[in-house]
Amino acid sequence: MTRRSMRARGRRFFCAAAALVLAASPALAQFQKTPWPAALPTPALDSVDLQGQPWNAERLKGRAVVLNFWATWCPPCKEELPSLQTLHELGGGDPLVIGINVREPASRVRRYLESTGITFPVVLDPQAELAKRWGVTAFPTTLLIAPDGQVRWRVVGEVDWAGAEAGRWIGSLSPSRR
Repeated sequence: MTRRSMRARGRRFFCAAAALVLAASPALAQFQKTPWPAALPTPALDSVDLQGQPWNAERLKGRAVVLNFWATWCPPCKEELPSLQTLHELGGGDPLVIGINVREPASRVRRYLESTGITFPVVLDPQAELAKRWGVTAFPTTLLIAPDGQVRWRVVGEVDWAGAEAGRWIGSLSPSRR
């Protein structure tokens, strides 16, 4: 065997081993969860979703909210959205799931939602004004808001929102959910 073929074989083995380790390690976090800074007030959400429903502080008052910033060009967002849909369906509005699509035209977002069966409310943020206001710099980013209207957690990256870990985070938002 030549030195070149040995190196090629070694590279193939390394790539295969790395892929096997990554595939077998779901415990490796694909997200970063950090507390919302206590001194930082919750930004205003005063928007209308694609169905024409208004969303503002008054309408959200008393509800736990999962506010997810996403885009159709973002592979981790597309992986995460079905679990948000499951949370929406199983939770029956508790928590309230709202998606914020950033910098995409309404026609593209509507087509995507229809093709994937996503039915939770989606607000458009065509100029990324909401994303800036909420400090979102990466996608997906999800903010967990307690019924008192205060953001408690920022989660950057893909999460299984129908899973047990996310369920504990959501449950911690209000005493009645524990």
